Amino acid sequence: MSAHNILVVVGLLAFASYVAYATDPTQLQDFCVGANDPNNALFVNGLFCKNPMDVTPEDFFRGGLDKPGNTHNNLGFNVSLVSATQLPGLNTLGISLARIDYAPYGLNPPHIHPRATEILTVIEGTLYVGFVTSNLPGGGNKFFAKVLDKGDVFVFPQGLIHFQFNVGKIPAIAIAGLSSQNPGTTTIGNAVFGAQPPISIDVLSKAFQLDEKVIEYLQSQFWMSTN
Repeated sequence: MSAHNILVVVGLLAFASYVAYATDPTQLQDFCVGANDPNNALFVNGLFCKNPMDVTPEDFFRGGLDKPGNTHNNLGFNVSLVSATQLPGLNTLGISLARIDYAPYGLNPPHIHPRATEILTVIEGTLYVGFVTSNLPGGGNKFFAKVLDKGDVFVFPQGLIHFQFNVGKIPAIAIAGLSSQNPGTTTIGNAVFGAQPPISIDVLSKAFQLDEKVIEYLQSQFWMSTN
């Protein structure tokens, strides 16, 4: 290889290394407003780190996922999340998990995880699950759905609207793995119709092509968030 070609290769490698190190880290909360005074800083992109000499096995342990969550609510489901907040040892490791309990015909309503892909395993029962793509180049949004039985696994890509519905007459249980220590959740109905202060009725009635009275009715309902 000539000296000129070697210089070109070295230059490209240097540029690639610069780009790799110059990219922003993945955010672990919805936003991080810069604080000029460190005394005003409450969050970093993650959690402050414990002195390694003070770390104990308990920092990497959490029990209780054998216990069912309370599904006595309007939707008939419960999410027991284990993220870095509940399990400090997860901080910076980029993973979390959740136990999801469903009453008969219980629903984990359409929602997104802005910072994580989710992989779901059914432990008991039968679930109807699905997700919708983002806007496709040719227009429209494709819907993917599947009925899952005990032992089945399904993946919901990061940031896409998805749901799980217990179609059985008995309670169902699932375990979800998430590719972030703080995946975040935006429940679609709650975010659109239950935001505080509320989104303008004019905006929502035009967006959904609904009468203003219908929007007022929807905004007056109880909207339950997923965890």
